[in-house]
Amino acid sequence: MNRLLEDLKISTRVEEGPLVQYIGSYIAQLLSDGYAKHSIYLKIRLVGAFSRWLSLKGIATKSLTDQHSIDFLRYYNRHSRRHGLGDAATLRRLFKLLRDQGVIPQPATAQTTPSERLVEEYDVYLQRERVLSLATRINYRPFVQKFLTVKFGKGPVALSRLCATDIIEFVRCHAGQLHGKRVQLMTTALRSFLRFARRRGDINLDLAACVPAVASWSLSLLPRALPPAQVKLVLRHCNQQTGIVRRDYAILLLLARLGLRSGEVARLNLEDIDWRNGFFSVLGKGGHSSQLPLPADIGKAIAAYLKNGRPRLSGSRRVFLRAKAPAVGFTSMAVRDVVKRAFARAGIDSPRKGAHQFRHALATSMLNRGASLSEIGELLRHQSPDTTRIYAKVDLVSLRALAMPWPGGER
Repeated sequence: MNRLLEDLKISTRVEEGPLVQYIGSYIAQLLSDGYAKHSIYLKIRLVGAFSRWLSLKGIATKSLTDQHSIDFLRYYNRHSRRHGLGDAATLRRLFKLLRDQGVIPQPATAQTTPSERLVEEYDVYLQRERVLSLATRINYRPFVQKFLTVKFGKGPVALSRLCATDIIEFVRCHAGQLHGKRVQLMTTALRSFLRFARRRGDINLDLAACVPAVASWSLSLLPRALPPAQVKLVLRHCNQQTGIVRRDYAILLLLARLGLRSGEVARLNLEDIDWRNGFFSVLGKGGHSSQLPLPADIGKAIAAYLKNGRPRLSGSRRVFLRAKAPAVGFTSMAVRDVVKRAFARAGIDSPRKGAHQFRHALATSMLNRGASLSEIGELLRHQSPDTTRIYAKVDLVSLRALAMPWPGGER
């Protein structure tokens, strides 16, 4: 890094101005996030110009404000031949570094509405007292925020004025805009929030009991599985000639061979894999940790990505990283994007492109090969046997033996 720093100082003239002493830390951060040398050069050249501008204006580093960044970029765009789309982001990253090091103060917190502050308190309650996962809290918050905004707008929140009619009317108006599972999530979130409000003493009545129940019949849906032929087609079209496809192939194998959920793939860390003993740890729903065997083909695919595809300089411990800087860990949505790209490569036009299709496909394939529901539930790490029972509806061989003869048909 010292060699790179000296080269950059010479080529970008960053030896002038009050920001010189922070350039090394900034370069180290860019390297850690996986930026290429040319990208670092462009960013440091901008920082060098900003430092010289501050020197001309007589502005000390500790006096920096966001307005200085805006004024400089306006000046820079008028006098420079280069107009980078990422210039504002480059300076935002610099300001964050300076704030993290205590050089300049943290920005003033944006003013929040009473309903937003109440939702924050509710989130703390869910985290500390209910010990709910981040994913659950993220799903609850928008519904509660929507309810409070509809009832109280940006003004004071007077929960004591709520009545059963308010809650029923809100559910009635918004249920039609959501799919079945989302409607259930909305009503669950409202009940949870109203219990929280009663616990705090904001309401005296049990308004949670007034939230209408949404019809949901057990085992009423069929699992949406990807046909086995299409699973093979998706995997076959991963040529593994680039680091991105090597990464995608390893992810698809985890989905198809072991039925991992998208969030479980995204949360997989380097230390979760025990290469010597051939297994790895998975952090599943509800914070449950499980150990799964590491099949040879999956281990080989992950190793190929780690050796020839994963950004080497990233400080992240996640197994799967973004290919472009910043090289940060995957999210559930990123896994979904991998599936969408894989479908496009294989020429599969499916109305659903989520990762869960591979999980359903694995269960259905195991069932067709004679596996029991308990064996399927064990591999998929279902907490309840009822979750696995839905696959009994696609066991056509067993269902034929139970089917009644059609009246007037062949016997």
